[in-house]
Amino acid sequence: MKKGTKLILAALVMMLSVSGAYAQASATATATATIVTPISITKTVDMNFGNVAVQASTAGTAVLTPAGARSSTGGVTLPATTGTVAAASFTVNGQGAYTYAITLPGSALTITSGANTMTVGTFTSTPSATGALTAGTQTLTVGATLNVAAAQAPGVYVSGTPFTVTVNYN
Repeated sequence: MKKGTKLILAALVMMLSVSGAYAQASATATATATIVTPISITKTVDMNFGNVAVQASTAGTAVLTPAGARSSTGGVTLPATTGTVAAASFTVNGQGAYTYAITLPGSALTITSGANTMTVGTFTSTPSATGALTAGTQTLTVGATLNVAAAQAPGVYVSGTPFTVTVNYN
């Protein structure tokens, strides 16, 4: 029996030493999240092409840059009495030093005066495509092209619904 007991003890010692080789190890980690200031955009100035004249026989365009400068093509002329001329202006606020993507309208906007219509399209902005928040804010300006028909009826033309400019953090 002594020999059997020694074998059992030896087997038990070997099992304990082998199971010690497979001992577990543990480590811990923490979870962290940082909530940033939400991005926002607020309109400060509506777009206005000002006074525009057109020939009876030739259509044309009035182009308004994001800086508020105007030019014309075709039968459109820009009178010396300009009226109110302004690129649309927005204030973008958010997390300081973050960049953001700018999405302008992809289709033309119809503006009306009674039963008469014109379209505004080819929107451009400054900054274009991507902006950068300095100290959490930036001014975004938007220009566009006004399409004027030959003999366009006089009147004050206004969009029935406003156009949308979207900003998203990059």
